[in-house]
Amino acid sequence: MNGVEGPVLAEIPRYLTAIAEWGACLVYIFVARRRFGWLATIGLCILALGMLLAVQLWAGTLPIAWWIPGMLLAAVTMFGFVYLGLDTSARGAGFVLARTFVLAELVASGFWQLDRFYGGLGDPLAQLSGAALVYAAGLGVVGYAERRQFSRAERFDVGGTQLVGAMAIAVATFAISNLSFVTTDTPFSGRFGTEILYIRTLVDLSGFIALHVQLRIHRESAARRDAEAMAQLLRSQHDQYEITRRSIDEVNRKHHDMKHHLDAIRSEQDATTRARMLDGLEESIRRYGAVVRTGNHVLDAIVTAKLARAGERGIEVSVVADGALLSFMRPLELTSLVGNALDNAIEGAARVSAEDLRVIRFAVFAQDDFAMVRIENTFDGVVLRDGDRIVTRQRGRGHGYGLRNIETAAAAYGGAVAITADDRWFSLRVLFPAHGGTDGADDGEGDAV
Repeated sequence: MNGVEGPVLAEIPRYLTAIAEWGACLVYIFVARRRFGWLATIGLCILALGMLLAVQLWAGTLPIAWWIPGMLLAAVTMFGFVYLGLDTSARGAGFVLARTFVLAELVASGFWQLDRFYGGLGDPLAQLSGAALVYAAGLGVVGYAERRQFSRAERFDVGGTQLVGAMAIAVATFAISNLSFVTTDTPFSGRFGTEILYIRTLVDLSGFIALHVQLRIHRESAARRDAEAMAQLLRSQHDQYEITRRSIDEVNRKHHDMKHHLDAIRSEQDATTRARMLDGLEESIRRYGAVVRTGNHVLDAIVTAKLARAGERGIEVSVVADGALLSFMRPLELTSLVGNALDNAIEGAARVSAEDLRVIRFAVFAQDDFAMVRIENTFDGVVLRDGDRIVTRQRGRGHGYGLRNIETAAAAYGGAVAITADDRWFSLRVLFPAHGGTDGADDGEGDAV
């Protein structure tokens, strides 16, 4: 493998590489949420150490051409260890694997650079003791830093974009850090033994810092989105409170006047006029009971606030929703999806000139093993497109992101968005696969308003 010969570039002993890989995995087993209890986890750790030692020692007997396949086999073993040890998905385990692989390379390279600088420790026991000290110090510092980014209280997972980014950083780090061991005949290779070791350690350190910063940026971005969603949710809840307060005040006034209305109706002799008066009285109090109860308090707040807004614009809204089917969604995505969809529906229906034709139908229901969210509204038949994408007809700051936010919220849970439109009806459908988060939810169809 070495493009430069000499004792300085002697390979890191395989058993030390295996221990570094095992220790890097242990960092995340300890700081993140585990899949099993302590006894099962300890047994898994012992088994993983034996497998990594076996893989590395076996790979050391292979020809140099099989170096890369040997490293890939070690990576697969680390993936299995992480996947079984952590309460995470395969995607989350792949993300952690990128970190453990680079971390193992870093601590092993750091120790080996120290070992070569001080002339090498001839006694295997002294060498193992030195490696243990360096590994413990390096992994301990990383564990302390990483515990702020991982939580034992929740299952760890990431999106596909984060996984691809982490894998790209890990592959680039490994390739650049080991380039000088393959060949010195490139502009990016070292020429001397100590220089090559230093380059490897420095590149591994830079790669791990990049991975650490990547997750921190992702966490901070998610926290900002959550804060914005919670602020929007609080506004919706405040709107619902104001609606309820106004309804109570209005109902109290109606109750005060009800005796006079009933006396007037009773005294009316003409049946047609009496019926018309009753219809008018019923219509005047109908909207004051429009508080949605779907089984999902977040959805209740969002829809109730949108109902009030639609009512102010003369739009009839029907709601048949089993909110428990969406209990797997965080407030961020649920608020973004339903809030934007209903806002778009209200804007579309409001453009219909005939007030009695302004209609919105909102439904959440189970369809086979899926959860369907459907929002349909009448509109004026005008749809603007930019290529294949439907674009807003509003102008100004804050407009133009509704459908993209809906698609982003749906994609976070593997959902698919479908949009259809004819001359009268605009329909948005979001289909989600079955989620474990809906287990134990009520089976009812939800309330209709």
